[in-house]
Amino acid sequence: MPAIDRESAVPPYIQVANALRARIESGEIPSGRALPSLVKLEDEFGAARDTLRKAVQVLKDEERVQTVRGMGVFVLPLEPPQP
Repeated sequence: MPAIDRESAVPPYIQVANALRARIESGEIPSGRALPSLVKLEDEFGAARDTLRKAVQVLKDEERVQTVRGMGVFVLPLEPPQP
């Protein structure tokens, strides 16, 4: 289970966002697939829901995920590098 390093200078929500981003980029959570629910993420990271919401917002701001109302948060296709 990934743990949040509470001694780190990196805020917990950024640590969670980094972990989720790495899963997206590696294909562990592929395009079109939903992120785990907040309940599952809460169990996995041992973080408060507010922290997890902030982490998801970071990914939304980066246009890596989008919320589908009533369905969850889904991974958007990764953009190929521009020539």
